[in-house]
Amino acid sequence: MDSILRLREVLRICGASRSSVYLWVNAGIFPPPIKIGARAVGWRRSAVQKWLDERS
Repeated sequence: MDSILRLREVLRICGASRSSVYLWVNAGIFPPPIKIGARAVGWRRSAVQKWLDERS
């Protein structure tokens, strides 16, 4: 089962700012978040890792 990363973890892993991550999502170059609650989103660890691997 794939774990869900919250924004703080995504920022730490990617080394990017919050605004950069959301700009990349809107531009279609970063995996979109998934809704995990009424006011909460997260990212699949595998999607973020795949994005990182493709950038190397």
